[in-house]
Amino acid sequence: MKLERKHGWLLLAVAVWNVIIWLTFAKNLSAAHASGEDHPTGYWVAHTVLIVVDLVIAVVLARLGWKFLKAGDAAGR
Repeated sequence: MKLERKHGWLLLAVAVWNVIIWLTFAKNLSAAHASGEDHPTGYWVAHTVLIVVDLVIAVVLARLGWKFLKAGDAAGR
């Protein structure tokens, strides 16, 4: 499969979507914790780890997307 600029745009779009979703979730999780919701510590830790891991995945996808866009620019010259 040949990777093209359109794949780079798709990866960047997915990365942005992940950042928006997971930062919103982090805000809501923080608000729930601040309001005193009663959950075991493992609940807070597990969700925090999910947020961090998925934000790292978003960074990886964004870097790959950017790489494909730059490669497409170089091929078009």
